[in-house]
Amino acid sequence: MKYTTEIIVDLPREEFIKKLDNPENMKHWQRGLVGFEQISGEPGTEGAQMSLSYKMGKREFDMVETIIKRNFPEEFHSTYDTKGVHNVQKNYFKEENGSTKWISESEFEFSGFFMKFMAFLMPGAFKKQSMKYLQDFKSFAEEGKSVLDN
Repeated sequence: MKYTTEIIVDLPREEFIKKLDNPENMKHWQRGLVGFEQISGEPGTEGAQMSLSYKMGKREFDMVETIIKRNFPEEFHSTYDTKGVHNVQKNYFKEENGSTKWISESEFEFSGFFMKFMAFLMPGAFKKQSMKYLQDFKSFAEEGKSVLDN
C-alpha cells in the first residue's frame, strides 16, 4: 500500500528541520510515543537504528526506525519495522515563501494474515494516522502545542 500526504508548516525550512530533527521533540507530536532508545549507529546518521515504544489505548508496541537517507534540509528517508509491518517513509522538505512544504511518501508491506486483513479492511486508517502526525507536528512547530497537553 502506497500513499502521499503533505502539509505546509509556517516556518522557514531551517527552523522546521531543527524541530523535526530533535528526538526530544518527538513526544510533542507523535501521539502515543512513550520512549525511544538508540540501538545502533551514531544517532541521526544513515544506518542508525532507534527503538520507539508506543502505547495507543490498551495496545503497546515497539518499532525499529532505520535511517536510510539523511540529506537535510531537502529530504529524510527511514524504515519502520514492527510485528507484521514494514514501512518505508520518504520525506521531502520544500521551501515555499518562508514556509516549509512537507511531502511524506509512505509505503507499507504487511506480513501475516491479521495485518494484511487490517490493511485491506481499513486502508484509510493508515493515511489518516500519517496525516495526524503531520498536523500534530505543524501545531507543535508553529504554536508550541504538545500532544502531551491533551
